[in-house]
Amino acid sequence: MKRIVVIWTLVVSMMAAFSGCVNNASSFDEVVAARRSVRSYDSTKKISEDQVRTLIATVQEAPSWANVQATRFYAVMSDAKLKEAKAAMLNNQNTVADAPVLIVTTYRQGESGFFSGEAANEVGNGWGAFDAGLSNAFLVLKAKEMGFDTVIMGLRDANALRNALSIPSEEVIMSVVALGYGNQEPRRPERKALNEVLHIK
Repeated sequence: MKRIVVIWTLVVSMMAAFSGCVNNASSFDEVVAARRSVRSYDSTKKISEDQVRTLIATVQEAPSWANVQATRFYAVMSDAKLKEAKAAMLNNQNTVADAPVLIVTTYRQGESGFFSGEAANEVGNGWGAFDAGLSNAFLVLKAKEMGFDTVIMGLRDANALRNALSIPSEEVIMSVVALGYGNQEPRRPERKALNEVLHIK
């Protein structure tokens, strides 16, 4: 009987694997646990345009208000544009000094959170920022799965970035994400107690 149970368990596992129904929750948890904000990068390791395209193609699966997909990404990779973008990073210049890619995240105003040109509720364009945040979450997790490290930065000269990258005026510049191969292993910061952030009513 025990042998039959073992064989049946193997059969079920194989069927699940072939049907794409394997539970990958543990691998997702591993990616989440491994992701850290990295502030120093290996200047000798580069990232290809194809890798960036693969990354952003996954990020496009992030949810957005009414699926308007108002978030935009500007991947800065050329030496000339990297020099301009890194100069616009204010107190984060040392952090991005050796990063091979910077991804500037923006959102188009008047789309997320709007119906027929009118804000659907009091949050208004805040929904655009919310959607951009969801996209950035997908970005840093997928990047880690691909073997890259990241850090999301808010300190930047938005006007300098807008001019350097020809970002349209209707787009709000939210953040800059450094993408590369980290040469440090940051410790995991302590998280607040679950009861402090979770309220079950």
